[in-house]
Amino acid sequence: MNTSEPQPKRAAEKIRKSSKLRPRLAIILGSGFHHFAAELEVETAIPFTKLPGFPRTGVKGHAGELLVGRLGGTPVLVLNGRVHYYEGVSMSDATFPVRALAACGVSDLLLTNAAGAINPRLRVGDFMILSDHINLMGTNPLRGPCEQRLQRFVDLSRTYDESLRRLLKQAAQCARLKAQSGVYLAVCGPSYETAAEIRAFGRLGADAVGMSTVPEAIVARQCGLRVAALSCITNPAAGRTQRPLSHAEVLAMAARMKKSGAELLKHFAEMYVTLHL
Repeated sequence: MNTSEPQPKRAAEKIRKSSKLRPRLAIILGSGFHHFAAELEVETAIPFTKLPGFPRTGVKGHAGELLVGRLGGTPVLVLNGRVHYYEGVSMSDATFPVRALAACGVSDLLLTNAAGAINPRLRVGDFMILSDHINLMGTNPLRGPCEQRLQRFVDLSRTYDESLRRLLKQAAQCARLKAQSGVYLAVCGPSYETAAEIRAFGRLGADAVGMSTVPEAIVARQCGLRVAALSCITNPAAGRTQRPLSHAEVLAMAARMKKSGAELLKHFAEMYVTLHL
């Protein structure tokens, strides 16, 4: 898909016509966070298949729908699920929903994911607020044609907005949850990493590893959005446990954390209005 094509605007038009709400905050729900959708006062729900240019989700735990609604009085656009690069789509397709959100007038984006712990201080059941990331996916979502109004060479020295990170920390405290800051390393997957790779990633400075989020963050910054990201630590990374890693285990742990994850995001959305936007 050529990013200069008008599809993001077409998708945005359909979203805007579906509701009179004009949210400035958008949230992408990854594994471990989709239960948050139940907390939302939904005004409109649109399957990805009904939105021009949106790819179809194919991974269990990702519903594949866009929700427009309110949470604690805060208008919110929510993507319930995401499409991953490892599913065989192009990077431009995987990040298309972010461009559509930007075309809708969103100014702030919260990304969520399930991740494996590399740093021993991170325990299963913790949450990690991303302070930075390492992209080892082997490609960049900005590769290829660039829309004329957008920058090709995007500065990522401050990818994750400080004010949004502070708000996430406050939300975690209100929910009485442990949320540490850390560096997220992204690989393309879908296989889990080897123990040797995890040791190498730790030496590079990574605290947790996953297969998403980074491409969305890069595209969001190109579109001028402020970005925050939150990982749900669902398992120890390879070599940090004697048990084989599995997606079923990730989903099972995410299900056990559903209440705490939903509560954290609810507090974040409610406190979002306190920011000087």
